[in-house]
Amino acid sequence: MVTISLCMIVKNEEMVLGRCLESIRDVVDEIIIVDTGSTDRTKEIATRFTDRIYDFPWCDDFSAARNFAFSKGTGEYLLWMDADDVFPVVEKRKFFGLKEKLEKEPKDVVMMLYDAAFDETGKPKFSYYRERLVRNCPQANWQGYVHEVIAPFGLIEYVDIHFEHRKESAAYSDRNLKIYEKVLSEGKKLNPREQFYYGRECFYHGKYETAVEVLDGFLKEKEGWLENKLEAVRILSYSLYAMGEREMAFDALLQGLRLAPPTGEHCCDMGRYFFEKEDWETAVFWYENALKADKRTGKGAFVQEECYGYLPCIQLCVCYDRLGDWERAKMYNEMAGVLQPSSESVQKNREYFAEKGKGSSM
Repeated sequence: MVTISLCMIVKNEEMVLGRCLESIRDVVDEIIIVDTGSTDRTKEIATRFTDRIYDFPWCDDFSAARNFAFSKGTGEYLLWMDADDVFPVVEKRKFFGLKEKLEKEPKDVVMMLYDAAFDETGKPKFSYYRERLVRNCPQANWQGYVHEVIAPFGLIEYVDIHFEHRKESAAYSDRNLKIYEKVLSEGKKLNPREQFYYGRECFYHGKYETAVEVLDGFLKEKEGWLENKLEAVRILSYSLYAMGEREMAFDALLQGLRLAPPTGEHCCDMGRYFFEKEDWETAVFWYENALKADKRTGKGAFVQEECYGYLPCIQLCVCYDRLGDWERAKMYNEMAGVLQPSSESVQKNREYFAEKGKGSSM
């Protein structure tokens, strides 16, 4: 069976590192830990799982740190995780099957699903594919100061194996934004992918005007990954909404229609515009199309599961109620209830329809 080295970079992860390593230790052959300056018990915890622990001076470059970690791996394949990631027990059987398959049919890059957010039942609501396992070779090289990536190479395979990102802190760090700002202050130019992520960081931190400028520039670039452009259209729209430029926000969304068939996420964004205008019939059109839309999971897109089920259903309930079609309104509310049984909105709608029923029987 092929050998796999888990290569990680860590800093001050004493709260989560043990959980991460315990979840993966029995499916990898080697664990490499690269510490970038911890001041807590991170390295002490790491010693319970491996003696391959190295120090790497932090230099505001995630790729440099990850490439150093990869350089220490001796396995035929290299696997990466973040300290707040977890490998679910239910995925292990599939992972062992993958190892057996790779023995007979080697691949260069294996893409696996990354579940990054969850609903109240624990079901993933935001997922996308990442290059989780790569062949140990010179092409396995990380690029980018932040949101680092390995450029696809050779034989690539997508597999239905999930890793979970179980972040403990709800706070959104400004670390990435500061790295980008430092790079720009040094007179360096961001490539198209870095432009996209810089614009997204600006949006997350309320720097909407900068986000608009950066994302608009990214969308005008000839280069750039299609999935990033589709996401950039949405973030550009949100930034303009936040600035009070509602019509410009809608015009930004229209750019997405020139790029690819609308996703569930895009349909919900379009539906929101008409919902807020109380144009219920047009809102219905977009929300119903969200339920029919194809997910671009296999293309590496960020997928918000609720945009293909719960969100359009709960919005369609309101739209049909406003149009006076209470039977359809109730139907969509119950569909939303199946998807999110503990939803407060669903329960309130049920109470609303119950009262409406009493009034109509008088």
